[in-house]
Amino acid sequence: MFSKLESDKKQLEENALKKSASISKAYAQYLTRTVEQLDILAKQIKFGWEKSNGSLSFEKMSMEGVLNIPRFASAAIYDENGMPVTATLPLGNKFNVLDREYFQFHKANRSTALRIGTPTTGRLSGKKIIQVTLRIEKDGGNFGGVLVLGITPEFFTLFSDDQVLGERGILAFIGEDGIERMSKVGNEQRDTSPLSAKKIDTELASRATHLFPDGRMRFISTHKLIGYPFFALVGLDQQDVLQPYERNLLMYRKIGIAGTIIFFLFSFIAMWMSIRLAWRNHQAKTIRETYRLATEGGNEGFYILLSEQDNNGFITDFTVVDCNEKGASFFGLPKEKFLGAKVSDYYSGDYFDRVMNAYRLGMENGFYEDDYCIPEGSPIKAEWVKRKFVRADKGLAITLRDISESKRHEREMSRLATEDALTTLPNRHWLMHYLPAALDTAQTNKTMLAVLFVDLDDFKNVNDTLGHSAGDQLLCAVAARLKSVVRSTDKVIRLGGDEFTVVLEAIHNEEEVARIAFSINQVLHKPFELTRDTTTKKNKVGGSIGIALFPRDGHDVETLLKNADIAMYAAKVSRKGHFRFYDRMLYENIKLRLDTEQDLTQAIREDQFELYFQPRVATRTGVLTGMEALIRWRHPTRGLIPATEFIDLAEGSGMINAIGEIVIDKVCAHLAAWLAQGIPAVPVSVNVSAHQFNDGKVKNLIAACLARHNVPARLLEIELTESAMMRNSGDIFDEISAINKMGITMYVDDFGSGYSSLSLLQRLDMDVLKVHQAFTAQLGLGKDGEIFFTAIVSMAKALDMRVVAEGVETQAQLKILQTLACDEIQGLYIVEPLAATDVPSLIAKHYLFP
Repeated sequence: MFSKLESDKKQLEENALKKSASISKAYAQYLTRTVEQLDILAKQIKFGWEKSNGSLSFEKMSMEGVLNIPRFASAAIYDENGMPVTATLPLGNKFNVLDREYFQFHKANRSTALRIGTPTTGRLSGKKIIQVTLRIEKDGGNFGGVLVLGITPEFFTLFSDDQVLGERGILAFIGEDGIERMSKVGNEQRDTSPLSAKKIDTELASRATHLFPDGRMRFISTHKLIGYPFFALVGLDQQDVLQPYERNLLMYRKIGIAGTIIFFLFSFIAMWMSIRLAWRNHQAKTIRETYRLATEGGNEGFYILLSEQDNNGFITDFTVVDCNEKGASFFGLPKEKFLGAKVSDYYSGDYFDRVMNAYRLGMENGFYEDDYCIPEGSPIKAEWVKRKFVRADKGLAITLRDISESKRHEREMSRLATEDALTTLPNRHWLMHYLPAALDTAQTNKTMLAVLFVDLDDFKNVNDTLGHSAGDQLLCAVAARLKSVVRSTDKVIRLGGDEFTVVLEAIHNEEEVARIAFSINQVLHKPFELTRDTTTKKNKVGGSIGIALFPRDGHDVETLLKNADIAMYAAKVSRKGHFRFYDRMLYENIKLRLDTEQDLTQAIREDQFELYFQPRVATRTGVLTGMEALIRWRHPTRGLIPATEFIDLAEGSGMINAIGEIVIDKVCAHLAAWLAQGIPAVPVSVNVSAHQFNDGKVKNLIAACLARHNVPARLLEIELTESAMMRNSGDIFDEISAINKMGITMYVDDFGSGYSSLSLLQRLDMDVLKVHQAFTAQLGLGKDGEIFFTAIVSMAKALDMRVVAEGVETQAQLKILQTLACDEIQGLYIVEPLAATDVPSLIAKHYLFP
């Protein structure tokens, strides 16, 4: 009797070890998928952050499609000094993470691998979290900070419930370093783990049982995560597993005591027969209880099917001869009604054949296991099940487990990684996985593939004037319009911000692509209705499109995307709202422009600029009256570059403001130096671009520079082009009025090259009119030139403005200007522009006519 109990005990132990191994394998698969999705999410954020050079906030990263934080997580980025830069939770009081182990690790190691720390209390959330961290890098691979994802520990244990582990079974997530990340006992997350704070023995996998620090013996199994340095550990409590054995042992001990009493009361034979009968009854009961414990105690459906065969031994059907309540519930029936049912009662047609083929495979191989998506019309009440078939004589023992929730979780993680949260279009991550296969298909079918890079024109104006909510409305509307004009087989992707990509497959010629690109331009030119504060306004945006064709413009994903981007850039520079195909010259021109732009950025940072000065003299006497400051770029390899070769680029790239500040500051510094040397400095005029005036900060900049260098306002003069005055006269009027009140002379530069009116000139209250050198060049070539110049001088005098003639190069031009009552002249006839070191000797000459 007791040998049978020991046999039952051994069987229970073996079953427990198998069960723990099966659960640890499944848990390792779950953790692998979970860590992989966290890895993808972290690297998406890292990519967006590094691409922006650390200038994006999480709000802007969300709008650009590289930030989709799930509900179970928070995120923060800390700079190289350990200070928080941006976070999905309110930052509150500033704090430093230099003391955190993960920060010191990433600072000292160039590894870009994801790290998962141990549970701690988050400084942002104030809650218990597991910190998942990734190194952020700057240009050249230098340390730029750390990305931290705060993950609730429960997220790593959504895999199971207490029915799987039992009341005291343990589930743990362990690193290869032996340090526990998370553990769970039964269905309860514990602050104090049974594994203790000590490192875990990495040889646990080789043991059948292990005594844990909480004093409990467990049947354990570990399983390595695929591709990550972690283990999944499962331990089934020995007392839970052996409960049927202990109960039966106690029962048999009671039976032994009763048998002893009977032995003294009855004869030996009667006692022996009675004990034998009781033993058989209890043996049957033990078997039934053990079986029920195994089948009813878990969350898996269980049935035994008996096969039915024809005369040739071919299996034609199965009959349910036993099941548990969970198994019957999968079919929406109580156990009593499900017993005796045949497979053919619930399945028919092709579905019946598929099910029978799987059952026959299980009978043939002795074992079959898979994840099975339940098709529409199935009697099984689940979306996904884990099926396991084990042959038992002439039948099958089948277990079903509902894995619908874990599959939904898996799908959701996949969707978050590949779908743009705002527009629901596929995102950049999806595109980078899709395009290689699309290129292979095009190559196999010998067709073309087109990549269209679509960038919205003036999208920033919508965000700045109407707000980000209106910008989001616009992006969703653009996504809908793009899908409305492409073919059903084409793909529309949002890369981020206001950038979209359209992939056209099965293309046979360039004209097909041109027609679709033209349709996109047309549909984007139509006004968009955007709502802000219950008010609906129509806004025109438009889009510039660059096109790269496979295989003509590239044979791989990276090259096609780069060339489409180059073509888009060329379309935007030449004429917004149109499309352009890629060609090699575009690349060379844009590369030169981008290289120059990059060099110009460095020039501003390193102050590679010098000032040259061109004198202005009185027309009649040649007396020095002032100078115009001209900027030159001292390039490290190209030498001295005139302003005409980089000012347009500076204005287009937004660097003109920084250069303008440098010029004004340098002029004031030179004036201060000359005054300090006792040199009688003359006024110096500075060209200020319309971009600087539009910012509304010119007056403040001038005041700051004059004060910093202690220079009188009368020695600084400002030149503004005629065309710049017309852009936004209302704002410029305020700036000019403020500058005039400071005692600074205002010049209208290059008069005649643009367009203006007498009323505007009068209203802006300018002091000096500088006539464009094109009109000066006409002097001496005929009467028309003198007549036109005379008209300009007369108009200026009527407005009480002085007149300066630019570009004077000959004595003949000088004599005509003297007769026309022009006040001052400027040009190569007097002297070429001089370096600052030559200015003192120029001032000393006083009279500058040759």
